[in-house]
Amino acid sequence: MTSSSNGYCSLLSHTEILSIMGNPYKDGQWKHLKSLISGPLTSFSYSELSLSTTKFTERIGGGGFGTIYKGVLKDGTMVAVKRLENTGQGIDEFLAKVDTIRNIHHVNLVKLIGFYNDKRQRVLVYEYMSRESLDKWTFHENSSFCLDWKIRKKIVLNIVKGLAYIHGDCRQRIVHLDVKPQNILLDDSFNAKISDFGLSKLINRNESQVVTQMRGTLGYLTLEWQHSRITVKADIYSFGIVVLEVITGRMVLDYSQPDSDVCLLKLVKKKGQEKRLSDIIDLTREDVQQHIETVNAMIMLELWCVNEDHTRQPSIHSVVKLLEEEKMMSVTTRF
Repeated sequence: MTSSSNGYCSLLSHTEILSIMGNPYKDGQWKHLKSLISGPLTSFSYSELSLSTTKFTERIGGGGFGTIYKGVLKDGTMVAVKRLENTGQGIDEFLAKVDTIRNIHHVNLVKLIGFYNDKRQRVLVYEYMSRESLDKWTFHENSSFCLDWKIRKKIVLNIVKGLAYIHGDCRQRIVHLDVKPQNILLDDSFNAKISDFGLSKLINRNESQVVTQMRGTLGYLTLEWQHSRITVKADIYSFGIVVLEVITGRMVLDYSQPDSDVCLLKLVKKKGQEKRLSDIIDLTREDVQQHIETVNAMIMLELWCVNEDHTRQPSIHSVVKLLEEEKMMSVTTRF
């Protein structure tokens, strides 16, 4: 999967949306597609979008599946406008997924506002996230980008609440399958929202797992992928890795480090065994040191999330409760 550094290259829909909108389809399929996207979404004209983006001039992201432009609608609403590029894939899963995703609404999920479609142009319109993606604020060289502990903790809680919603609180259970900093977008107040459901899979409520081919990003993948039978715990594993990145300011795989320190998870476990976790915690902001006990407790919680045995991982709702009630101190994890 291709992603830009600011996270806008892969917003709410991805391969499936691009594939079907780029392919010819039967009349019945197109009528069904129109019925799906004519609900809570706005149907824009191409001239409206061209005007809102100043003829698609302010590029804010892009990748192999399209280019993202900053836009302003007539009412002053700022948006991210994605011009889609052609690719080929099946229609059935796409239709099922759109039917689900168009109806999921949560404060911690990026909102799809509308669309434009004709034989030549396919465009999707999303809410604009001014602070861009979490990786910009996590893997920084400029200390001015470093987040204080209060904001980091809020971001972590936002992410887990978004996951809790798609894992069971919405009508159709969804496993995201590509949770990573590039797919976490931030608004003006550093509220976090999950984006890019392009690799996601739907799980029926009477089932606990789904069979699928390996997908996602190296470093964030659970061992479940070895058997191709994926549960929502795959997202919990990825979430745990993301939080370790937020706490340490280090990438999950950093090949600029010595061979023994390339893998963040192995490094965290090693430092934990040595009782030297403070060695790898991002202490650029002074308040992180002031909350060091909470920081260490959160590391313990995330190590529980990345347990290689998915049956021993916590549920996403358990993680929400521990974070909301600040009961992380009760979590004990062996390194």
